[in-house]
Amino acid sequence: MDEIVRVQGLQKKFGKFKALHDVTFTVKAGEVVGFIGPNGAGKSTTIRTLLGIINRDAGDVKIFGKDVWKDSLEIHKRISYVPGDVALWGNLTGGEIIDLFIKLHGGGDKDKRDYLIQRFELDPKKKAKGYSKGNRQKVGLIAALSVDSDLYIFDEPTSGLDPLMEAVFQDEVEQIKHTGKAILLSSHILSEVERLADKVVIIRQGRVVETGTLNELRHLTRSIVTLVTEGDVAEMLSVNGVHDFKHQGNQATFSADNEYINEILTQAAKLGVKRFEAVPPTLEDLFMRHYQV
Repeated sequence: MDEIVRVQGLQKKFGKFKALHDVTFTVKAGEVVGFIGPNGAGKSTTIRTLLGIINRDAGDVKIFGKDVWKDSLEIHKRISYVPGDVALWGNLTGGEIIDLFIKLHGGGDKDKRDYLIQRFELDPKKKAKGYSKGNRQKVGLIAALSVDSDLYIFDEPTSGLDPLMEAVFQDEVEQIKHTGKAILLSSHILSEVERLADKVVIIRQGRVVETGTLNELRHLTRSIVTLVTEGDVAEMLSVNGVHDFKHQGNQATFSADNEYINEILTQAAKLGVKRFEAVPPTLEDLFMRHYQV
């Protein structure tokens, strides 16, 4: 796949505060990269750097092989961006604003615009000053998805949307991904990232602490095992890799280090396995591994 975004050793200071420390990741064509971390972790600073809104202090940051600061105008012709709080002109209607955004981008698909207005259940004739936060987000999403871009950057795009509209957004992202577009998705909704992302970048205090596919990252934390045996299940307590062991009768639940699963299975087989279920860690488990105090 072609490399659309390349961030290498990105650093940024605000006065004496160092907001970003050697941030490094890539986004390829046809790939959704989930960019996650709490408020203040450095997500928005990274995104503003990618958009050419602020200049970096150090590092190499390119989109389409072009420098994000020097070539920002050329880059913007091929990207769509939706922030977490879309600001609109209050005296214009939602439809007028969508058309303005599309025109500023250089033209879009009016049929797609009309389809998205219907899907997101937006009243395009209502003035923006009367819109809720969720409806303001819909305007930004409809405008961004109505144009043909090579890179879509979403920074908390579903903030204020109800679960039904979140599902509509997720469906649309999956469709544009299948057309070979690159997508950088920053979101607090971990289930959304887990559904959509091919790769996850976890940032903490301005540093990338983990990056990789969900399958690659899942070895870093424990699976939850439910086990029912014919023999005394309490014997599993002393097996390597078994943690947080709880049992009632011959049923036990525990967390298991993935590198010891084979040893755990071997010991369980000696007790006569009646049921064995291992649930891999979720993205939330991976995330909390880095943010638990």
